[in-house]
Amino acid sequence: MNDNYRTFFGLNKEPFGTDIMLSEILKTPQLVEVKDRFDYVIRLGAIGLVTGEVGSGKSTALRYALDNLHPSEYRALYITASSGSIMELYRQLVDVLDINLTSNSKAIIVKMIKKEITDVIRENKMKIVLIVDEASLMRLEVFEELHTICQFEKDSKPWLPVILAGQNNLIDKLCYRSSQPLASRIIAKSHLEGVDLKAMEKYLKHHLAICGIDQMLFEQAAITAIHQGSGGLFRKANHLA
Repeated sequence: MNDNYRTFFGLNKEPFGTDIMLSEILKTPQLVEVKDRFDYVIRLGAIGLVTGEVGSGKSTALRYALDNLHPSEYRALYITASSGSIMELYRQLVDVLDINLTSNSKAIIVKMIKKEITDVIRENKMKIVLIVDEASLMRLEVFEELHTICQFEKDSKPWLPVILAGQNNLIDKLCYRSSQPLASRIIAKSHLEGVDLKAMEKYLKHHLAICGIDQMLFEQAAITAIHQGSGGLFRKANHLA
């Protein structure tokens, strides 16, 4: 939306941009559900899933859930998965943990990662949570090995809760026999879907409100068209609005 449109409608900023602040996010039931299950997983030191189509709001839900963790108590390790090897994922962990890598040995790297996590928990008195976004891109062999990074003191300490977020095929990959050690640790699942027409209308009105407009600018026919064209997905609705 260009400046002429913003001036005409009295908008003080772009209403459907991607740079929305956390304080301005619409607290939908799905968003609250993700946060509640996120908190449950962290409390028990287990694994949780967040799935949904592209544009369903997974990243926004993760941002919202993470924002509710006090920075003096929690350290979030946020990585974006790829189709690479387990070593690529470990190297991302090394980076976010600020570890000075001294070896290319997988066994030594895993040991260093676990030591750093243990030090943060014991010495800094903080809790750690690992968020793996785009987890549906990971190879099966990565799922097969990932659970080992969660094992501390002979698997007696649930020190590293993990949130795996990805598209719907993430669940399919976790159904393979090789993924069972990881899948067996999953205690909570959230699936984000397109919203209904009423929720879409509320979403559009909310985004106008945060731009200084307290009335609905879209006619009902336009709201219906946006809802149908987006399939109820907010990201697609942003492009159509």
